[in-house]
Amino acid sequence: MSRTVAIVGRPNVGKSRLFNRLARKRISIVHDQPGVTRDVISTEIAEGAYTLLDTGGLGLVGGESTAELIKLSEKQVDFAIASADLILFVIDGLEGVTGLDQRIAQMLRKSKRNVLLVVNKADFNDDKVQLDGAYGLGLGEPSRVSAEHGTGETELRAAMIQRLGEPPVVDPDHVKTSADPLCFCFIGRPNVGKSSLSNNLLQSDRLVVSPIPGTTRDSVELPFEFKGRDGAMYPFKLIDTAGIKAATKLASPIEYFSRLRSLDAIQRADVVFLVLDALEGVTQQDKAIAGEAIKEKKPIVIVVNKWDLVQDMFAKGNLKLSGYKNARDYRDKYEKALFERLFFTPGSPLIFVSAMSGYEVDRMLNAAVKLNRTLDKKLPTAKLNQHLAYLAERTPPPSVGGKRFRVYYATQTGTRPFRIKLFCNREEKLTEQYRRYLEAGLVDEFDLAGCPIYFDLVGKEKREPAPHSNSSYPTTKAQLKRLNTQKRDASDEHETIED
Repeated sequence: MSRTVAIVGRPNVGKSRLFNRLARKRISIVHDQPGVTRDVISTEIAEGAYTLLDTGGLGLVGGESTAELIKLSEKQVDFAIASADLILFVIDGLEGVTGLDQRIAQMLRKSKRNVLLVVNKADFNDDKVQLDGAYGLGLGEPSRVSAEHGTGETELRAAMIQRLGEPPVVDPDHVKTSADPLCFCFIGRPNVGKSSLSNNLLQSDRLVVSPIPGTTRDSVELPFEFKGRDGAMYPFKLIDTAGIKAATKLASPIEYFSRLRSLDAIQRADVVFLVLDALEGVTQQDKAIAGEAIKEKKPIVIVVNKWDLVQDMFAKGNLKLSGYKNARDYRDKYEKALFERLFFTPGSPLIFVSAMSGYEVDRMLNAAVKLNRTLDKKLPTAKLNQHLAYLAERTPPPSVGGKRFRVYYATQTGTRPFRIKLFCNREEKLTEQYRRYLEAGLVDEFDLAGCPIYFDLVGKEKREPAPHSNSSYPTTKAQLKRLNTQKRDASDEHETIED
């Protein structure tokens, strides 16, 4: 990574809060419980043009984390230290330097890396903030900050830029295209194999993977490259998200914020991979999660994971699958049931994969590359209007309040997602079912499989209702003539009085 800053330190010194402060938005989950951050969380800092990494706490012990998770979390920190151009070593200014702080400082001194010591929680009086121990760590002049209240933030940013050097010049008017790194995320219920798929793509144990549901809590953003079928190398950014639980089943504030981070990852992604379990089928929660991606107008690739388990069960004659002829029959019926439940994802690519064996995993990225190219497609206005007219003629819209929805003219106004402005008679006459019919028709005609379409409706101005017959306003030519005569007589009378 180029120009990368990693935040390290023992648990509960405010690393995630400092990360959010520098990022100017809530990305990492902040909680008083030690060990909440387990993976390495990253984000791009535009004003300094660097990548900021938040790491799991060093030296996690006991509590909610198992011994395995403790070991894996420390591996994430080692990765961040090895990859960073600058390391922010955070200590607690109120507690003072601990033995673990001293051991971490010794590791950092031996690494010969560029380290900036940060004393957090320094928004109290000087007599409460303990700096003597900080100087004794041998890491130079410490920066005093309050990650919670922002004290010392400006000075810390300036010190970081001084260590990193001035950022490269970027074009502020750059518009994202398919040539830019493709950002995608895995979404789905807990324990469907999202992190295992991420590790398979990265060919490493970069992410924490555990059979314990809910191991991943934050959204992890990682850059990598992929060699496509055409032999070209494509840059990617992968966001591995926590499993999205139903809002009614959230058992703690940590799970609540994990859900928010996952929904935020959907907003940041160019393409969304919806991961399903091959043995469980499409659940109501899967349907709700897909709805979140549709709500954000994101293209979806549907990934059915654990297909190797299905094949093994058929090979062993498992009675659970006795109602199917073979694996192909199971797959066909699974696909039919899937699209019946996810009817609002027209044309989305469907790929059966195995994260454990790597079966068809590369097809996911090839599908994402194709979708990303499609997002930049321009739809010819004449052909767009011709096809909308054909769709209306083939299946007329339903009558709503005695009138039918009618399109006068259509034009494409944007991409990512596709935005089409429809000049129509009345916006409220377009039913949701007919909207999906028009969207599916355009997806099929212009080969936009998996890409959502947003209709911007512009209806005719509504006229004022006609007055009733007993109104004081004229409603017939005779009444209008009589009114004009009265106005003329009144004007003549006014002139006579003035004379």
